[in-house]
Amino acid sequence: MENKKIVIGNQKIYMSVNEVGEFLKEITGKVLTSNVVICPTTLYIPYFLKHRYSVGIQNVCEYDVGQYTGEVSAQQASEIGLKYALVGHSERRSYYNEDNDVINSKIKNLLKANIIPVLCVGETSEEKNLFKTKKVLKSDLISCLNKVSSEDIEKIIIAYEPVWAIGTKRIPTMAEIKSNVAYIKDLIKQIYKKEIRVIYGGSVNPNNIEKLNRIDNVDGFLVGGSSTKAEEFLKIIEVVVNQ
Repeated sequence: MENKKIVIGNQKIYMSVNEVGEFLKEITGKVLTSNVVICPTTLYIPYFLKHRYSVGIQNVCEYDVGQYTGEVSAQQASEIGLKYALVGHSERRSYYNEDNDVINSKIKNLLKANIIPVLCVGETSEEKNLFKTKKVLKSDLISCLNKVSSEDIEKIIIAYEPVWAIGTKRIPTMAEIKSNVAYIKDLIKQIYKKEIRVIYGGSVNPNNIEKLNRIDNVDGFLVGGSSTKAEEFLKIIEVVVNQ
């Protein structure tokens, strides 16, 4: 398991092709490190690969091959040089009705294709208010990682990303993040006897990154909106990776 912190940018479907060009101009030569991963809109992936960045895909199909119009398989993603893939993001769960069985299938396909799955888990506002956070984390982790081998578990990154914090500019307290990250790590160690990287996501930005980066058990960050703004993304990288 790598020790150096990682920053993963989830650019969702923000940015036009012209904006991507401007973004690339601003970051050229500044983030050429394996500890910074950019997950652009699927159509823009070649632009980032061309500049030799570490690139991930935001979603893959739950099936290996077949009549699944509009989908991209894990193997296809691997063949063009992608090393990471987001899976289980709350937006996929809520907007596209992806359940833990679908997510589990995607994880297995990604592992088979030698792509690192970045599994997103986190509680809703209602679940948090009912003190169900750890119960939700346990249920999702056990289901999503069903029949994943002890050998493969170390290849997976878990992103603790509270649903209620995404895009809201609200984040848990530092103590809450540390406690929930510790719970995830302890649960994986209990089940698999292995250590795993756990990162934090949810309204990560230049204004809170220094505070977040002081949480000693967090292994990096999943960045949303700020990963589409070169100046903000570079500030986050500077704090997390380059210091």
